[in-house]
Amino acid sequence: MKTEERRTMLAAEFKRAFGTMPDTWSRAPGWIDLMGSHTDDNPGAVIAMTVDRDTWIAARRRSDSRVRVRSLNLEGECSFTLDQIMADPQVPWGNYVRGMAAVMHAAGYPLQGFDGLVHSTVPFGCGMSSSAAFEMALAVTFKQVSGFGLDPMEMAKLGQQAENGYVGGDTGILDPYASAMGRTGCAICLDGRSLTSDSVPIFPGLEVIVCSTPVTTTPIGSEYGDQFTQCEAGGLFTQHQGPAVHSLRAVSVSASPPQSDASTHDLSILAAERRRFIFEEHQRVFDLARVLPTGDRHRLFQLFRTSYEGARNLFDIGVQAMEAMIQAMETAPGVVAARQAGAWFGGCMVALVERGFARRFSAHVQNYYRERSGCDARIFAVQAAAGAGALAA
Repeated sequence: MKTEERRTMLAAEFKRAFGTMPDTWSRAPGWIDLMGSHTDDNPGAVIAMTVDRDTWIAARRRSDSRVRVRSLNLEGECSFTLDQIMADPQVPWGNYVRGMAAVMHAAGYPLQGFDGLVHSTVPFGCGMSSSAAFEMALAVTFKQVSGFGLDPMEMAKLGQQAENGYVGGDTGILDPYASAMGRTGCAICLDGRSLTSDSVPIFPGLEVIVCSTPVTTTPIGSEYGDQFTQCEAGGLFTQHQGPAVHSLRAVSVSASPPQSDASTHDLSILAAERRRFIFEEHQRVFDLARVLPTGDRHRLFQLFRTSYEGARNLFDIGVQAMEAMIQAMETAPGVVAARQAGAWFGGCMVALVERGFARRFSAHVQNYYRERSGCDARIFAVQAAAGAGALAA
């Protein structure tokens, strides 16, 4: 759907829902990681690409403190007053709205009520941060209807607080940070420690294509906690190696290879494997930042392939659906490189493809994946898009 068609549709649905027309428009993108699975947790760098799959909110300021939000993607209405914000188990997605309102109110921002209608083209549950896109679009909406300033970094911090303290997620700052800080036409290298970012141009002869398995990205049972604890064990271990080393990321940038591999026997086998993956993946982030603008096909394939193998073999996040998908992607016409794009089980994967091959690549992947898994994949090309902000009314 083209931009103006989407705006016209959303405006008509807003009038149907609220009896008037919106006068404020906000958007925030989903994103994919081109390199950096779990490096942000430790905390390290990630190469992210915000995409032209985004969340829009059409809104109109109210004269009172009530917030009413409906969605074209999900059922139910979120309705509450800003002086009484409580979770609502009946409309779970509405807790993102309530959470953002709660943390912004606690931070001292003078919030104003509004009517809002949400429409998202970010696929849910496949590792493209649909929740962060929603949170950042809400931050922009509250900022616009209430008339105060709010920079992208503060938006990201508030989004993380809402996710962890109100919605109940256990996430880092990377998801909202990427959605808030994205740039048109390029990827960005995000530093999870310093919270800074640099542009990473994408070689113009390449296209980025997302291939989503129908498998949820939700960690199974206690596996997220187990893996985080194992990384933490490795990180705590490094504190004894010198005052400049406080995490796995610090080892990867400050320690020589002999130091980073020393005394691994003092860790459990799993912790040592997690540690090795983070060390190597963090280096791949910086390698990709240098290679992606050049279009070096051999090196790109090597970086993506070793990232996938490391995530599967050292971090245990591979599932059968992902293995079938990587085979489909790597055998498709025009493929340059392919890897996981989310940090967990299944979800979306990403390929770099020669420009002009998108249709042939997609047809092959769909057919190959269906034959071997019995399931249909969602396959779509994406372009690098700007971070969260206002849309002209």
